[in-house]
Amino acid sequence: MQVPAPFEYERATSVEDALARLARLGPEARVIAGGHSLLPMMKLRIAAPEHLVDINDLDDLAYIREEGEEIRIGALTRHRELMASELLAGRFPIFAEAERTIADPVVRNRGTLGGSLCQGDPAEDLSAVCSALGATVVIRGSGGERTVDIHDFHLGPYETAVGDAEMLVEVRIPVRPGAGSASVKVERRAGDWAIVGAATALWLDGGQIADAGVVLSAVGPTTLRVPRAEEELRGQSPTDELFDRAAAIASEDCDPSGDQRGPSDYKRHLAGELTRRALRRSAARALGQEV
Repeated sequence: MQVPAPFEYERATSVEDALARLARLGPEARVIAGGHSLLPMMKLRIAAPEHLVDINDLDDLAYIREEGEEIRIGALTRHRELMASELLAGRFPIFAEAERTIADPVVRNRGTLGGSLCQGDPAEDLSAVCSALGATVVIRGSGGERTVDIHDFHLGPYETAVGDAEMLVEVRIPVRPGAGSASVKVERRAGDWAIVGAATALWLDGGQIADAGVVLSAVGPTTLRVPRAEEELRGQSPTDELFDRAAAIASEDCDPSGDQRGPSDYKRHLAGELTRRALRRSAARALGQEV
């Protein structure tokens, strides 16, 4: 039986209380909400925090709302809420699409957006979704708030820009006209981590692609943005030939490692194929077509 190393447990009553506890307890303290990523790592002794600060009572961090030209999502928003949100379904269907392939109902009922992003797992689905959409994240500490571009948030495997005595509190996604987005992945069994995943977003203007996001998961040490593919797409009409070229770039620019989920050449092939499928679906949604 796998048992975590000993730790102390505290329950925060507000964001300010949580930050104060983290500052008092020091760098060996971690926040916990759903715990579906952190607890398995603790049981395997990959992570051994000395203190856990429970933030499940922080209801003011659980919301999905539109403010101005942004969708703002609180870090404590559960997977099930992301999947069921009519606002997200209308603006960014990529969320519900990704959520349907994440784990199982038990995990989706308790796991949170903030926990998923802060885990920093290169195979994690929502990091790719947020990256494709060009999100920014809000990090709060005792000195106030700072915003970080999602592309700068993941510093390495299981490492993020959230510092000691800080918390991720919000994700902000810009709302722009002509948007379409999609998420696809191949997994060994339903709800598993991706063998390879692709998340894409397109913004059309006058029948051409004004901007694009192309992001891969499980093909490197972090979620992988593919800038060359994005540049190939910009200023072009959405066609299968264009998507084939972008898919080839995605396949070339990733560097997957072979493991129990498959050899590297198979994963590289998947990266191209899934990018192609996601781009076609994104374009269809941007054009208002049925998918």
